[in-house]
Amino acid sequence: MATRQRWLTTISLYVNYIVYGMAIVILAQNMASLGHQWHVGAAEVSYVISSLGIGHLLVLYVAGVLSDRWGGKLFVNLGILTYLPFFIGIVFCRSTVVAYALGVLAGMANSFLDAGTYPTLMELYPRHEASANILIKAFSSVGELSLPLIVAALDGVHGWYGWSFMLGAAILIANLIFLQWRQFPARQRATATATPVAAPTRPVRWRTLQAVILTIFGYVGMATFYLISQWLTEYGTDVVHLSLLRARLLVSVYSAGSILGVLLTALVVNRWLKPAWFMLVDTVVSLLTLVAMAALPVFGVMFAGSLIIGISATGGVLQIGLTLMSDLYPAHKGRVLGIYYTASGLASFTIPLVTGGLAKTSIHQIMWFDVGVAVLGVLCAVAILMLKRAPQPVGQLVDD
Repeated sequence: MATRQRWLTTISLYVNYIVYGMAIVILAQNMASLGHQWHVGAAEVSYVISSLGIGHLLVLYVAGVLSDRWGGKLFVNLGILTYLPFFIGIVFCRSTVVAYALGVLAGMANSFLDAGTYPTLMELYPRHEASANILIKAFSSVGELSLPLIVAALDGVHGWYGWSFMLGAAILIANLIFLQWRQFPARQRATATATPVAAPTRPVRWRTLQAVILTIFGYVGMATFYLISQWLTEYGTDVVHLSLLRARLLVSVYSAGSILGVLLTALVVNRWLKPAWFMLVDTVVSLLTLVAMAALPVFGVMFAGSLIIGISATGGVLQIGLTLMSDLYPAHKGRVLGIYYTASGLASFTIPLVTGGLAKTSIHQIMWFDVGVAVLGVLCAVAILMLKRAPQPVGQLVDD
C-alpha cells in the first residue's frame, strides 16, 4: 500500500476513536438533562449507561472471529452505522427502555470498531503494532477530554444539550463517506502450510494461572477508570461541592492525563521498565491516588488526583495486560483479545449497576468502592510479577 493511502486510512481509523471517547462519557456528562427528559434520577441514568457494556459483551468475541474472515473495513463501517442510531436517537427518545436499547447498539458499535481497527492497524504497521494500538487510546482520550468542554460550553450559552450528540453523529457520517475511498490491507489468513509459531516453554497450569489472573485484571483495569470517567463530575458536585463547570473540568483534566499517560507508557515500557513491573507501579500509583481522592475531597486534591489517575489508570495499562496475555499464547492472539476484552466489557456492564445502587445512599461510597477495585488491581499485578520472576516448574508443555 502506498504511504499516502496508508496514512489516510490510519487517520480515518483514529478519528472514529475520538467519537468512541465521546460516547464513553456523553451519557454521564448529560446525566441531569437526560434524567429530566426521561423523568428519572441519576441512578436510573446509570443503569442506562450499563447498556453499553451489554452491547460490547454481546458481539465482541464473534466480531473478532468474523473480522478475520471478512476483513476490517466491513466491521469499521458496521461500527459507524451502529453508532449513528445511538447518537441521533438518544436525544429524541422519551423512555429509559428505548434509551437502553440504543445504548446496547452503542456497545455493539464499540466491539465492531475494535474488531475492525486493531487488526487493520497491526497489518498497516507490522513493525510498530503496539505503538499503533496504544495510540487508539490517545485518540479516544481526546474525545473524553473535549466532550465535557463542549457540554459546559452549551450550558454556558443555554444551548440544547443534544448538540453534543449531533456533533458525534456528524463526525461519524463524514468519516463514513471518507472511508469508502480508503484502501485497507488484505487480511492475512492462516493456512495449513503456514509455519507454526513456537510454543513458549511454560507448563500448561503455569500459563493458565497467569492467563486467569490477567483476565481478572482485564475486568479490574477497566472498572478502575470506568468508575472515574462516569462519576467524577457527580462526585465533584455532590461530595466536593464544586460548581458544575469546575466538576466537569476535573473530567477534562483526567482525560488530559490519560493522553499524557499513553505517551509515557510508550516511552517507558521496555526501555526502562518491563511490562510486568510497569503494571505493578501503575496500579500502586492508581490505588494511592484514589485513596487520597476519597479521604480528602477538596478541589486541590481532586485536581491533582484527576490528572494522576488519568496518567496511571488509563494511560495504557489495560493494553499492557493484553500484551502480557497475548505473549502467553502467541498463536491465538485473536482469541486472547476476545477473552480479555470480554472481561473488560463485563466491567462496563456490571459497574454501573453497582454504582447505581451506591448512588442512592451516598456518592462518596462510589469513590471508596473504586479504592477497593484498585486494591484488586495491585494484587493481580503482584501475582503476575511473582509468577514471572519465580523459577518455572517442570510440567507438560502446551501444544499451540
